[in-house]
Amino acid sequence: MPAVVLVGPMGVGKSTVGRLLAERLGVGYRDTDEDIVAAQGRAIAEIFVDEGEAAFRAIEKAAVRAALTEHQGVVALGGGAVMDADTRALLAGHQVVYLSMDVEEAVKRTGLNVARPLLAVNPRKQWRELMEARRHLYEEVATAVVATDGRTPEEVTQAALDALELKQV
Repeated sequence: MPAVVLVGPMGVGKSTVGRLLAERLGVGYRDTDEDIVAAQGRAIAEIFVDEGEAAFRAIEKAAVRAALTEHQGVVALGGGAVMDADTRALLAGHQVVYLSMDVEEAVKRTGLNVARPLLAVNPRKQWRELMEARRHLYEEVATAVVATDGRTPEEVTQAALDALELKQV
């Protein structure tokens, strides 16, 4: 079972904080988006364009299941992984940290650029709509919520460790 699972919107820093958390806990790190890209041999945006969101979500669901059963370190999930009810059920019993941020922070961090397939038309509006649809799901699976706004990755990492009362190596 993973030591910690990170969830949250795209651009919140799951990968950066995940690597730092793994280092501080003395465990490995795994990112399900990276798993998907490696297994598929193409970018997530290409999968969305070529096969559609439903096909991507099926691939993502399998990647999350594999990571949660095979990995014992820190696992970062893609922003939309929590939309799947089976995935949310799999997260029960895990230490899950929801990394949150507001739209202004999202703009600063990601520029809400068109490389994000779900934000291609009106990025700010679409980001807000995504968060309205997902926020309650992130909160539902979370053991702890850590706000990332105005914090360095190191500060967010420490806040996650403190929130979960985890001991560092």
